[in-house]
Amino acid sequence: MKRARPYHHGNLKQALIQAAVKVLAKMGPRAFTLREVARQAKVSHNAPYRHFRDKDELLAAVAGEGFEQLAESMITAAAGAGNALEALELSGLGYVHFALEWPEHFSAMFDYSQDLGAYPEYAASGRRAFQVLLDNIVAAQKAGHMPSGDPQPLALVAWSLVHGIAKLAIAKRLPLESADAILGFTEFATRALGDGLSNVVPSPPAHGKLRKR
Repeated sequence: MKRARPYHHGNLKQALIQAAVKVLAKMGPRAFTLREVARQAKVSHNAPYRHFRDKDELLAAVAGEGFEQLAESMITAAAGAGNALEALELSGLGYVHFALEWPEHFSAMFDYSQDLGAYPEYAASGRRAFQVLLDNIVAAQKAGHMPSGDPQPLALVAWSLVHGIAKLAIAKRLPLESADAILGFTEFATRALGDGLSNVVPSPPAHGKLRKR
């Protein structure tokens, strides 16, 4: 009778998250199973159930970790800004830089995790990342770089820009050959967006109010 493999991780949950990222990188979401994650983590096939009910919850954990790292990447990128508008632009650079460095996390965050709201802990990480962007918009408004009013439409415009660049970049759809070139383009795009948002007057959506996050 084959003996079950023991696990020796001091932090099994984190080891499983790291193994999940490796599985996504090597095999993609279709081959993603708790058994395969356990194999990558070198633990028994029952070990993942100590922390995760199923693969969806594990994917949500990968997404939650990604959102935490995304928030830190945006904050770090904006730390050396000379003013609030530059901080907003640099945070966008941090967004794309995160996607380039952690594409599996990025995909888990926006493609593989179908219902992050079912996992409050990880959903809170997503809200924190968006709040970093929203806070930068509010700071730019207070400094007179952007018109006053509801900051959410401005934040959604800024998010749409950098998210689009990030998605195209990790899908290798941008005609740019290196990460430096992609980040250089991102810097140009966020600066152009910042200049444009400085002069725009926010108006309500054509089809009613924005959905609350």
